[in-house]
Amino acid sequence: MQIKNKEDRVLRVIEKKEVDFLPSQINFADRSRHGEISSALGLDSEDMLDEYLENHFLLTFTLQDKPMIYKDVVDEINNLQKLGFAIPDWPNNIVYDQWGIGYTVGVGSFFITYHPLQQKNFDIDLKFIPDRLKEAVMTKDITKAVDNYSCPDPDFPGNFTDWENDLKKYSGEFLVWPSGYGGIYERSYHLIGWEEFMTYIASDRRLIENILDKVTEYKIEIAKKTIELGFKIGHAGDDLGTQASGFFSENMFKNIFLPRLKEYWDVFNKAGIPIMFHSCGNLLQYLPDLINIGLKILEPCQPCMDLKYLKREYGKDLVFYGGIDTQRLPHLSPGQAREMVKETINILGKGGGYIIAPSQEIMNDVPVENIRAMVETIKVERVNVLNL
Repeated sequence: MQIKNKEDRVLRVIEKKEVDFLPSQINFADRSRHGEISSALGLDSEDMLDEYLENHFLLTFTLQDKPMIYKDVVDEINNLQKLGFAIPDWPNNIVYDQWGIGYTVGVGSFFITYHPLQQKNFDIDLKFIPDRLKEAVMTKDITKAVDNYSCPDPDFPGNFTDWENDLKKYSGEFLVWPSGYGGIYERSYHLIGWEEFMTYIASDRRLIENILDKVTEYKIEIAKKTIELGFKIGHAGDDLGTQASGFFSENMFKNIFLPRLKEYWDVFNKAGIPIMFHSCGNLLQYLPDLINIGLKILEPCQPCMDLKYLKREYGKDLVFYGGIDTQRLPHLSPGQAREMVKETINILGKGGGYIIAPSQEIMNDVPVENIRAMVETIKVERVNVLNL
């Protein structure tokens, strides 16, 4: 067995082939803290963080997605503004993107301040809204507002710059991962507001399906570009689960969401690349259908699902990513963190088919000592588990 590089190791795990040790990935929710975390870990510079973590993926974003992820990184947002991808309202701690969505700055996680189709803030300063959306934003008839809304143009100049550059620079070393976060469901409720989405899906299904169809068309074009550029993995992301179950009945999921996901994922399936799907929460009721339309890597596995059951029932069909409990991680001693990480790796990693990772991005409340304990334990157990 000869492992060429980190990319090769991940692809072998996805293909359920033998590896020397299991790959891992740790991401932080607040990317503006990379320097602070690096310093606390005793590293000489922020550039050494990935080397210390020994991450196997390189996560890359379209510029249309970057405001959602990099809202707290001032220099990044100011540069995106120059390129036409973001409109910051720094005095009010909001960053707007080409969708017209406004993200809250400085909260260390992901919150939306402004939903362009929510119809609550008609007095918004329109300088923060892209010109093509102003009619939809100011239309007080919700049906007409949705009809008038248009998604961003995927081919807006420069949108795929980071994708192209990261593939060229890192492919062959890391598995370059084209972010699909902010999926069909999420982007749709980002536009209209979560409560409004849930109300209208029951009372005016056509209205919601109109929004879903617009976002689906956009996502299909992004998937086509994923294939065109030569990515080796397809990614999609929608938080469909609560801590106890999915948000939607199986009937609603099968009739409203599954057909659109299938149309989107068929782009990846036809190209023969594996599909990694992100969803927080408990997805057990949806997994058989998702597997049937091509799901290969579940990202992340969260302990609100029974990890032993997941491995036993779906280990033959799926590769698991995640599992290390980030809800417990802030509250454990370093010794307890080591035991929890070891137990998780032993459950999901026995027999392979596992990418070691936290069950969510690392939030600001996780002590640096527990980050260190997690990393050190991963580096030991990623080998040990293959001998169980």
